[in-house]
Amino acid sequence: MPALWVPMALAGCTGEGASIGGIAFVAVLLGALAAGLAYLLGRAHGVAAAKQPVAAALASGPQARDVAAPAVEAPPPPPEPPPAPNAAEQDSYSFTLSHDLRAPLRVVEGFTRIVKEDYGAQLDRVGNDHLERVLGAAARMNLMIDALLALARLSQQPLSRQPVNLSQLAGYVVDDLRRGTNERVVDADIEAGLSVTGDPTLLRLVLENLLGNAWKYTAKSASPRIEMRRESAAGAPTLAFVVRDNGAGFDMRSADRLFGLFQRLHSASDFPGHGVGLASVRRIVERHGGRVWAESEPGRGAAFHVELPA
Repeated sequence: MPALWVPMALAGCTGEGASIGGIAFVAVLLGALAAGLAYLLGRAHGVAAAKQPVAAALASGPQARDVAAPAVEAPPPPPEPPPAPNAAEQDSYSFTLSHDLRAPLRVVEGFTRIVKEDYGAQLDRVGNDHLERVLGAAARMNLMIDALLALARLSQQPLSRQPVNLSQLAGYVVDDLRRGTNERVVDADIEAGLSVTGDPTLLRLVLENLLGNAWKYTAKSASPRIEMRRESAAGAPTLAFVVRDNGAGFDMRSADRLFGLFQRLHSASDFPGHGVGLASVRRIVERHGGRVWAESEPGRGAAFHVELPA
C-alpha cells in the first residue's frame, strides 16, 4: 500500500515535471529523517543542559535575594560529576541508533529506489543523478550508524588488563595493510619491544586506526614511509610512542577537531573515510588511563603521540 504514494506524488508529471515531483517527494522524506536525527541526538543532551539554567534562575531569583545571608557561610560543595550512563541507558542508545534511525532511512532508500525503477525513464539525466545522490547519501548514513554503534560498544565492552606487545600487534596490522594494497610499496619501520598493560583487542584497534591512517594519507607520497617509535625512557611508568608518516599532513589550526566524531580535515574524494577512527582511538586510550595528541604540517606528514600505562 505505501508504494501507492509514489504514483500520487508524481501523478500528471512527465519529463521535467516528473523530475521535480520525484525529487520533491524524496526531499520531503529526507527532511523528515533529518528532523528525527536532530531529535534523537539532542534527546541525550537536552535534559542535562536544560537543568542548569533552571537551577541558576531559581538560585538568583527574587526569593533568593530576599533571604538574608548568614554571618558565616560554609564554602559550597564541589559540583558532582554527571553520572556515567548505565548499561540500560547504553542499550537504549544502541537500540535508538539501530532501529529508530534506520527505520526512516529505510523509507528514504526504499521509496527512492521505487521512484528510480518505476519512473526513471520519465526523468531526465539530472533527475536520475539526483536520485543516485540520495541513494549514495543513504548508504553513507547507514555506514555512519554502524560506526556510531561500534563507538558505543567501546564504552560497554569490559576492559581486560594483560601484557600486550604493541610492536607485534603493529607488525600484524602492517601485514594486513600490505595484503590489502598489493600494488603499494610502503617503508614501515616498527621499533621492537614496545609493551604495555591493557586490552589487546582494543589496543589493536588503536594501531589499526593510527597505522591505517598513516598508510592512507601517504598514498600520494613519492616515497611513503611510516614509523612507530618509543618516546619514553625504558622502565618508565608509562609508555610513550609515536606513529609518524610523511603523508598529506594537516593544518594544526584544525587540530582541535581531529579527534571529534565525524570530523574530517581532508576531502572524502581525496582520502575516503567516515571520521570515526580517531574518535575511537581517543576513547580507547582514555579508557586505559592514557592520552593521545597529534602534530603536523600540511604536506609534511603527521605524528600521533600516545601515552599508555606500561
